[in-house]
Amino acid sequence: MSLAYKRILLKLSGESLAGAQKHGIAPAILEHFANEVATAREAGVQVAIVIGGGNIFRGLSANAEAMDRVTADHMGMLATIINALALRDVLNRREIPARVMTAAPMPVFAEPYIRDKAIRHLEKGRVVIFGAGTGNPYFTTDTAGVLRAIEVKADVILKGTRVDGVYSADPEKVTDAVKFDRLSYMDVLNKGLKVMDTTAISLAMDNRMPVMVFNFDTPGNLQRVVNGEKIGTIVRG
Repeated sequence: MSLAYKRILLKLSGESLAGAQKHGIAPAILEHFANEVATAREAGVQVAIVIGGGNIFRGLSANAEAMDRVTADHMGMLATIINALALRDVLNRREIPARVMTAAPMPVFAEPYIRDKAIRHLEKGRVVIFGAGTGNPYFTTDTAGVLRAIEVKADVILKGTRVDGVYSADPEKVTDAVKFDRLSYMDVLNKGLKVMDTTAISLAMDNRMPVMVFNFDTPGNLQRVVNGEKIGTIVRG
């Protein structure tokens, strides 16, 4: 089967790593992530990943209300590095070559982000995990995901969530919420849909970078998406 997407940027939340425990890193979830990435990579997909840090610390959280915003965001960036290192470890243990590249210099733990080197890693079949967001406060990991996808010329951003697409309201709270199969960037902005923050969606729109939202908790879904199966919600112009 031919692939619908050859090079992807997989955007995952830090909270998803915690699983039912709501914080920290659940080993079973790490293994699930590795299974999904391994299957896609074996099919010939070049995989880049941006993962958040909300399972450890979020700059915009109740715990950070009294903090200086820049300090809180820096702590959030460090949380993404912890998650990136954990993901690299589980991939390497499965003999899947993976590299962590970080926007904030920390050579003891990871490579500095250099665009051409990241592309080279992808071309050689290595999974590249981008940490520390954009390296700047006030920007989310959603925005970092869009930025890196554009820079490495990914075909699509795949946003893995725990629901099967974008809905008119939170389907876990509103029983008659309507699922969208396709949306434009302006639909997302005008309707205030919780796909990504407005900065991230605007950047995707300006650069015509499609965003696919799908349920990453279901085994095999990543492969279904890269094969072009109609699951989830696609956001494009």
